[in-house]
Amino acid sequence: MQQRRATDADVPAIAETLALAFADDPVWGPILRRPDGATDHLVPFWTPFVEGALPHDGVRVVDDGASVAVWLPPDVAEMTEAQSARVKAIVDETLAPRQVAAFDEIMLRFDANHPHDVPPHWYLSLLATHPSRRGEGLAQQMLAANVQEFAELGLAAYLESTNPANDRRYERAGFRAVGGFTSPLDEASPITTMWRPVEA
Repeated sequence: MQQRRATDADVPAIAETLALAFADDPVWGPILRRPDGATDHLVPFWTPFVEGALPHDGVRVVDDGASVAVWLPPDVAEMTEAQSARVKAIVDETLAPRQVAAFDEIMLRFDANHPHDVPPHWYLSLLATHPSRRGEGLAQQMLAANVQEFAELGLAAYLESTNPANDRRYERAGFRAVGGFTSPLDEASPITTMWRPVEA
């Protein structure tokens, strides 16, 4: 597996992988799926998340988008105000009122549950593999390499798992559950917060 730091030219492919991978996510799928079932808004939706991390050297890619990781270094905002506004406009214009409310609330819950009184750490905003490449272990290998890189710099790592099926994979990379909350859309689908100390 060859991973590299992404460039501006990679953004379309990365956003497409995120759109396809998260379309069936237990949390993001129901929140972001348009009432008519259309998904053409998902690539524009995920694009600002990628663009927000690029200037901070936080986006990693395998095989031109087969697997992607969007990381943020310590004390860096996920997006600029303009990028956040683009995301919010897409949500408001394409989703049902119940989904809009759920999106607004889940973003608040992500922030409220992110540990702040902790050592400096990288934040894994997004990790995804293109559906056509699932089962090859690409994301697992990339994740392991990334957290090892951060540990060598003396930095921990944090993520939120929106799919319980992935929790064991994160544990294999040294993460441990430290808390959690539920999706505001159904108040049932779990989101697990996970922390990886430097010495994991």
